[in-house]
Amino acid sequence: MSPPLSQNYNLGRLGHAGDTAHIEADEAQRADIAVLAEALSVFRFIADVTLSKLGPTSYRLAYRLEADIAQACVVTLEPVAAAIRHDFVRELHFTGPARRAPANAPAAAELDLSDQMAPDADETPEEIESLHYDLAGPALEEFILALDPYARAPGVEFAPGAASDPPPESPFAVLKSLKSET
Repeated sequence: MSPPLSQNYNLGRLGHAGDTAHIEADEAQRADIAVLAEALSVFRFIADVTLSKLGPTSYRLAYRLEADIAQACVVTLEPVAAAIRHDFVRELHFTGPARRAPANAPAAAELDLSDQMAPDADETPEEIESLHYDLAGPALEEFILALDPYARAPGVEFAPGAASDPPPESPFAVLKSLKSET
């Protein structure tokens, strides 16, 4: 199954000045995103990405995600409106085959990032094997993670039903009665 939204970017063309990209889902894509997210509907899905080149094979993507959705209330199943505003960063490290340098070009100096990435760091760069990267993929992932798994309409509380029948007798109660007879 193909993703509901895709926007490819060639990181190989990214200069040191960086770049920006805008992702906006159309009506059909928003419907597909709603199905993926198990939401009632997605009214708006926008992501702005600021791309930076950290080194010859390292990239930083800073996202600003905005989405307006409707989810089903877990108690009443009525629509619950929600607005998602989420900023996040992805760092990428290209591990694919090296690009050929011109024959007369001097050897590129390697950038040592080992002291910047502590071994106990929470996030390590995502390793990619292609410089053609789908910018919409991380936006969709973070969107799904930002959803409220138990959306609830304002003022709605879950109240378990009243137990009118006594609970069924435990199968161990029979064993207990046999033990007391001996």
